[in-house]
Amino acid sequence: MNKPLAERVRPKSLEEYISQHHLVGEKGSLTHQIKQGILPSLILWGPPGTGKTTLANIIAETSGRPFYTLSAISSGVKEVREVIEKAKQSGGLFTTKNPILFIDEIHRFSKSQQDSLLGAVEKGWVTLIGATTENPSFEVIPALLSRCQVYILNPFGKEDLEALLKRAMNLDTHLKKKTIHLKETEALLRLSGGDGRKLLNIFELIINSEAKEEINITDELVLSKVQQNTVLYDKTGEQHYDIISAFIKSIRGSDPNAAVYWLARMIEGGEDVKFIARRLLILASEDIGNANPTALVMANTTFQAVTTIGYPEARIILSQCVIYLATSPKSNASYMAINKAQQTVKQTGDLSVPLPLRNAPTKLMKDLGYGQEYKYAHDYDQNFVDEEFMPTELKGASFYSPGNNNRENAIKEFLKKRWKNKYKL
Repeated sequence: MNKPLAERVRPKSLEEYISQHHLVGEKGSLTHQIKQGILPSLILWGPPGTGKTTLANIIAETSGRPFYTLSAISSGVKEVREVIEKAKQSGGLFTTKNPILFIDEIHRFSKSQQDSLLGAVEKGWVTLIGATTENPSFEVIPALLSRCQVYILNPFGKEDLEALLKRAMNLDTHLKKKTIHLKETEALLRLSGGDGRKLLNIFELIINSEAKEEINITDELVLSKVQQNTVLYDKTGEQHYDIISAFIKSIRGSDPNAAVYWLARMIEGGEDVKFIARRLLILASEDIGNANPTALVMANTTFQAVTTIGYPEARIILSQCVIYLATSPKSNASYMAINKAQQTVKQTGDLSVPLPLRNAPTKLMKDLGYGQEYKYAHDYDQNFVDEEFMPTELKGASFYSPGNNNRENAIKEFLKKRWKNKYKL
């Protein structure tokens, strides 16, 4: 009973594994490789509690390989090299049974720690499996990332979470001693935030807090028990997603006071400074865009600065950027334009590029008319010529509609003057 419920009922095989059908279902991208035991080094990227560690253990168990594990929180370069040396001795060069090295929270490894893995991965001494809750493009060095396949794990859906609960009730000896009725699950599922581990921990907390042998799980019971035990800010749970949502919406709504308050909540809760800065980068383009192009420059500079400096001084830079973005004019015109354009591409497929716009590096291409009749804009008055740049089937299509602000009103006038017959703005 010392182990938490999530650990006691951890799946041991693919048949017991719940969710992630796109990876380990009947036609999953990893299913065949796992069963054959021939795997590339890989990164499992997904939210907390979605089965990354469990999947790594199942892969090792199914393949029959030696399995070594490190936590990026407590391991340094010395520990990495020691494990690699053990792996070399237990495996062997160019064998299909080379050991698996699992690194939890690999995004917390420094560059030097990640560098220490390169040789072992490249030479095949180990098959690396890294688990991360952060985007590997930002957190894993390019040299290591290029040697790994990235697989994305999705948050658990309602059916998955309910299946986890029922599986725990059927398997766990302690739970089976009581008669448990799942009358309502909405509160349990909502508090879990799609995190299977958190769901089972909350469920166990409720069961252990009830002395009765027969327990009816209701939303009221869950909330009454959990509210007494919730922390101010949980970086991996519902509070994380709710507060970042309030933070973004406050900036979008041009309220600097609320934005700074939610920023302070995240800072005091120990939120990753790079996570906050990345969200500001996205917001600067999605919600401000060309209403104030400097916003994106400001957000990018903030990201670079806080990444270099870290806490506690990073809070000042974040505050400055948040207030700047909150008090900036807003426009989502660029965001809407790419959404519309992508939707059109999905509907119309691969339309042909008009001949005048094609590249003509060879004589054959020139003979076929590639690049002919193209009008070079700089040869015309004001560096502009009225020419069609869309595929024939989309002639006159419009995706970008400038927002109503000073900067984009100027863009609107520019387009009207240039495209008198095309842009109906």
